[in-house]
Amino acid sequence: MVTLTVSDFRKLLQKNEMKPEELEFQLVELLNEKHLKVATAESCTGGLISERITRVSGSSAVFDCGVCSYANEIKEKVLGVQHDTISVLGAVSAETAIQMAEGVKKLSGADIAVSTTGIAGPTGGTDQKPVGLVFLGVCTDSEAYAVKLLLGEKNTRDYIRAMASSVALFMAISEAHKK
Repeated sequence: MVTLTVSDFRKLLQKNEMKPEELEFQLVELLNEKHLKVATAESCTGGLISERITRVSGSSAVFDCGVCSYANEIKEKVLGVQHDTISVLGAVSAETAIQMAEGVKKLSGADIAVSTTGIAGPTGGTDQKPVGLVFLGVCTDSEAYAVKLLLGEKNTRDYIRAMASSVALFMAISEAHKK
């Protein structure tokens, strides 16, 4: 599993000549060009990825579904996350993120699905799962995987959520380029 820090992500953006505040516009344009759709399943980002996508004019052609699944019960009932996954590994885990992405892809029929689950803080962190730990799930027709984000214990809740949403948009763009 790939692990990204804030510094790693900034380097990826720089390498690809992208700016975080433009990612949603690039994603919607690319999805429109390729006739693809994206769906989201969000916990710690609380709908921020969906909001960023839908702020772009024309997004209705590429975005049908966003599930805000803050509660574990919703992760299980709506997205099909296995109860044992949450009870054994926790809601904040790579496996939960993958199952969330798989669930929203199945629910929506989208070509690309992304999910987030993590600890945005300022409370809730532990030594094993500190504030700023986010797992991002990605699911396409050909694969499902997770990316581990270490977004910093000292960063604010808003910053962690914004960074997680930016990485999710970046990953959706990366997947769209593969199609």
